[in-house]
Parts: sequence; C-alpha cells; structure tokens
Amino acid sequence: MARMPSAERRRQLTEAAIRVMARDGVAATTTRSVCAEAGVSLSVFHYCFDSKQALLESVITAITEHSVTLVREALRPKATLRETVRAGFQAYWDHVSAHPGEHLLTYELTQYALRNPGFEHLARRQYELYSDTYTELIEQLRARMGFVLRVPVPVLARYLAAMTDGLTLRHLVLGDDAAAAAILDALTAHVAALAGEETAPALT
Repeated sequence: MARMPSAERRRQLTEAAIRVMARDGVAATTTRSVCAEAGVSLSVFHYCFDSKQALLESVITAITEHSVTLVREALRPKATLRETVRAGFQAYWDHVSAHPGEHLLTYELTQYALRNPGFEHLARRQYELYSDTYTELIEQLRARMGFVLRVPVPVLARYLAAMTDGLTLRHLVLGDDAAAAAILDALTAHVAALAGEETAPALT
C-alpha cells in the first residue's frame, strides 16, 4: 500500500465513510466497512482518527465543503446582486439534485448525534458550520459587490442556513423541483431586498 500524507489519507477515509454511510446508514457503518471501502487496514484508520466522533466530524465538514465549493465558484459578480445570489443558490441546488443521498445523510447524522450520548456536540457543530459557511460567503460577496445589508450578517447567515436546510429536507421528501425553484427565487429576492437592491416580494 502506497504511503500517503496523513491529511490525504484522512480525506480518503472520510470520502469512503460518506459513501458507506449514504449506502448503509450511519448506525450500520463500522470502521471495518469504511476501511474496506477505502482499501486500507484498520491500523491506518486508527492512525488517522482516534474515535468515531472524529470521523463523523470530518464527514460533516467534508459534505458541507462539497456543495460550498460549487457555490463559491458560482458566486462571481454578475450584472445584479440578485443574479449573483440566484446563481449561488442554483449551484447548491444542482448539488442537492445530483447527490440526494449525501444530503439525506446530513439529516441522519444530525439525528444520530442527538440520539447518542456524547455525540450531541456534533449536531451543534454541524449547524454552526452551516451558519459559519453562509457568513463567509456573504462577507466575500459583500467585499466584491459593495452592498450594505439591512440586517447583521450573522442574522442573514442563520436565516439562509435555516431556509436551505428546510427546503432541502422538503425536496428529499416530496421531490418537487418546480416548487423548489420558486422558493429559491423568492429567497433570492428577499436577500436582494435586504441589500437594498429591490423591494421584497409578497409571498402568495
């Protein structure tokens, strides 16, 4: 087995864990099944992760980064803030549509963490990460486009995290692409209004 830097090996095991958990569920996933998926020995796993908690935290971070990477690339300033924000939401939604099992896994991870004593902090960290990620994206976009928000950045970040989290779960249950697109359009308009670009639309 070729030697890899420890950070690269951790990424390999994390991606293997995501595949196994999406296929078999979090509770059924074992270190042995992750190692088998990654093609490494148990000793390699224990060198990279000192606990299942550490692996789950790495999985949560990696899943978030999968979609965020696409959003960052999509958030290139366009003619209007509305167009720019909508492109970012679309990039996220394209990932949801292409990888529903991965997004379903995020909810399973939350439930697993909340139901298993000693793991609760992972659920908190998961949702803090969502808000922190939106904060970073908002600040980057504000620096590029120079708009002034009518609400504090942390408030908008938590709002966007809550909205996309709920919309993603709704889509996983109902699978209504047209409804999801309409909701993202409304959410985009509200963000633009909070940045003073236009008036927020009425919800009908």
